[in-house]
Amino acid sequence: MTLMAGAAAADTSLTIAIVNNGHMINMQKVAEAYTAETGVELNWVSLEEGVLREQVTSDTATGGGQYDIINIGMQEAAIWGAAGWIEPLKFGATYDEGDILPAIRAGLSHEGQMYAAPFYGESSMVMYRKDLTDAAGVNIADNDSWDNVKAAAAAIHNPDEGVYGACLRGKPGWGDNMAFITTVVNSFGGAWFDKDYRPTIDSDEWRAAINFYVDLLGNYGPPGSEGNSFNEILALYNEGKCGMWIDATIAASFLEVDGVAYAQSPNAGNSVGANWLWAWAMAIPAGSPNAEAASDFIEWATSKEYVQAVGNHPEFGWGSVPTGQRASTYALPEFQAAAGFAKAEMMAIESAAPQATDLKPYVGVQFAAIPEFPEVGSAVAQEMAAALSGAKSVDEALAASQAAADAIMKEAGYY
Repeated sequence: MTLMAGAAAADTSLTIAIVNNGHMINMQKVAEAYTAETGVELNWVSLEEGVLREQVTSDTATGGGQYDIINIGMQEAAIWGAAGWIEPLKFGATYDEGDILPAIRAGLSHEGQMYAAPFYGESSMVMYRKDLTDAAGVNIADNDSWDNVKAAAAAIHNPDEGVYGACLRGKPGWGDNMAFITTVVNSFGGAWFDKDYRPTIDSDEWRAAINFYVDLLGNYGPPGSEGNSFNEILALYNEGKCGMWIDATIAASFLEVDGVAYAQSPNAGNSVGANWLWAWAMAIPAGSPNAEAASDFIEWATSKEYVQAVGNHPEFGWGSVPTGQRASTYALPEFQAAAGFAKAEMMAIESAAPQATDLKPYVGVQFAAIPEFPEVGSAVAQEMAAALSGAKSVDEALAASQAAADAIMKEAGYY
């Protein structure tokens, strides 16, 4: 990796839009050493997940030029790269692109060219309090049935003591509640679209999945779940209020409660698509006047060197390094000693199935890799939150979702 010379970097300032998750927050401190060495000033814009997606999409699509580096993920990378919205990434040999986990690299590429570099990667899994399940005499197995998971949630649910059986995403957004809900739908044998890209949200599989989700979270989740996404549930878990959480594997890096155990995601008979695949990655909007400096920073922030910098940082350490992006991280003895979740995380990532299938005729697990999906997913997300809160029945929410998705896909010319 080539760091910019002091004179060239002295007047360089990069504005970086990041999601307000823990690893990104940590990066702001770790990157102080980058500024000290290169002279490049880093201006951070940290945004909640849904707000970030909205602002970054709008700015990048219109060439607004507000940001030099943006956080995007697998839904956007290939589509935006093909559209010319973001720059192709080319790094030096020492970067070792081959070290990036194949599924993660493929999801951030178009026609073999990487358009976004992974800061961390993730799948989803069950994170549960083994002390509570042991005390209740229940067990959660890898790839357990949803019925067994619900029974376990019921057994450990103790709201009088401030413990809820299951904490799950309910906050509306295509990457918020719909990330989790889509994996439930997948596991019940449903999909977003048929082979002609007609929405299938009014199907029996969706109906069974959403009724199950609303029942599970309504009976055994915390009040106000329709307002909870990753950060809200992480806070609840670390306060000892969640017996079970099914969410991003990366959450394991930030759990502070003792006795956490891990299991592969449950399913209702169909294990394909029961656990998602995602990466929060860094990309450069097309036409950025600071593209070279931006590329240098991304190369550093997604490198083996960066992993070492976090592992050796006095405030963070090896249990806090970004994971799910590089195979070499999992071979480090220091990481293995600190990360009890590593085996479960890697198993989840490797078993994720983003490829198109007969059941799911599009690329993506918890999303569909088509340009219209964010609009479709956002519309359905609002309806699912309404069903969860009781503002609508499940049947009403599904009918409204089907109508909204159908209108979007017709307008886009799919049929």
